[in-house]
Amino acid sequence: MLGPSSDVAGIIAHLETLRSEENILGMARFGIVTDRAVGISNPDLQKIARAIKRDHGRALDLWRTGVREARMLAIYTADPASLTPAEARGWSEDFASWEIVDTAADLFTETPYWQELIAEFAGDEREFIRRTAFAMIAGAAVHRKQEPDETFIAYLPLIETCSTDPRNFVRKAANWALRNIGKRNRTCHAPALKLSEKLAASSDKTARWIGKDAVKELSGEKLLARLKA
Repeated sequence: MLGPSSDVAGIIAHLETLRSEENILGMARFGIVTDRAVGISNPDLQKIARAIKRDHGRALDLWRTGVREARMLAIYTADPASLTPAEARGWSEDFASWEIVDTAADLFTETPYWQELIAEFAGDEREFIRRTAFAMIAGAAVHRKQEPDETFIAYLPLIETCSTDPRNFVRKAANWALRNIGKRNRTCHAPALKLSEKLAASSDKTARWIGKDAVKELSGEKLLARLKA
């Protein structure tokens, strides 16, 4: 039975008892990297994370195993107050799957230096690291409710700068960030929609897709009604 005192070896052994080749095949169909996967769903991993509780040192050790499920548990049980910039950057060097990126992005946005990471990651040419920047913006726009709206409006030029990056995981994350900023509230909606319309009229195919998709969501009746309420 796993608990707060469980060590890495015990956790890995428990994960192996839950191995599912069928789930591994299913994950691969969703573009999840499965070469080191055991095939455990994220809801089940979250239950395990609740059982073993937060332990930052152990989380770092779980990450080092390279096992997909262990790395997800590392993210779920790491302490954002203890995670150093060097540790966050070290993890990012291993990013090779959108799923790990998007989960880690939520952890990174809880750190005090999250904006520093966004600037750094957006300037990185590697696809999954650049995606991390925009996944962080998308998540922070929703979860960091006390953050001034100006923080997110100030990210719109960064989205525009990277809007011509045609790589799938970058363009989708840039679009996600743009939409989430626009959905945050009325203050953020107007400038986000303005940029969306500008990108939708771009001669660049990627920027045009990002803009058109964002315009569609940010002009939706349900969203506009919520923002007016």
